[in-house]
Amino acid sequence: MGGTGVSGAGVRSVARIVARDDGRGGTALPVLESDGPLALRRTRGSGGRARVMLVGAMSGPLGGDHFTVEGRVEEGARLSVGSAAATIALPGQAKGEARYDVRLAVAGHGELHWLPEQLISAQGSDLSVTTRVDLAATARLVLREEQVLGRVGEEPGRLTSRLTVRVAGQVVLDQELACGPGAPGGWDGPAVLSGYRAVGQLVVVRPEFGTDPVTAAVLGEGASLVPLAGPAALVTAVAPDALRLRRLLDEALASLPRA
Repeated sequence: MGGTGVSGAGVRSVARIVARDDGRGGTALPVLESDGPLALRRTRGSGGRARVMLVGAMSGPLGGDHFTVEGRVEEGARLSVGSAAATIALPGQAKGEARYDVRLAVAGHGELHWLPEQLISAQGSDLSVTTRVDLAATARLVLREEQVLGRVGEEPGRLTSRLTVRVAGQVVLDQELACGPGAPGGWDGPAVLSGYRAVGQLVVVRPEFGTDPVTAAVLGEGASLVPLAGPAALVTAVAPDALRLRRLLDEALASLPRA
């Protein structure tokens, strides 16, 4: 099982996924370990791609909790990971911030679609999210992150999110956003969220982008597309709500050249 523990400082939980080419045109999952707040379930895949859903078996993360998800896609394997519902960061009885760490690795000719539902920062919560992705030169990635600041009619909690993507050992993206009470001034100003309460990004890595990069563009109101320093592209979007944010990111992905 993926080690889970409870202490005075909160819940500790680790979930692990390994995807492997099965040699028959499909993808096997030799490792699918989880328990406690993080439950992994294999669902029906398609086109040789395995599909896994992350199901929240408990509320959280709460203050003091530390959740970790580790995913590895081996040579030639294809994996899609989603979640069954939004993740809600909530205040807890334990002192201190909650942490949610995601560690992903994709080997040569492997492909990963990392498409969880929104992360909602509820009033009074304090959550730090870090996502690190390491890809081989011939790996492919579609990664979506969406954050909603506060539930309906409430102020947000404190949320810090950092995303780092490396391709063949070279950093193509390393950025951090802090929002809510105690965050550096200006996070809600015109240079960052401009009063919106939903923010998201989409990172797409394809080997062909190294020789034929995407063209920077404004994608409707609140979204932009930029090439990164490598075979990758970044879409950033802000919106008044989660529904509009998802629509912007879906439209952006559909507009990219097909592989």
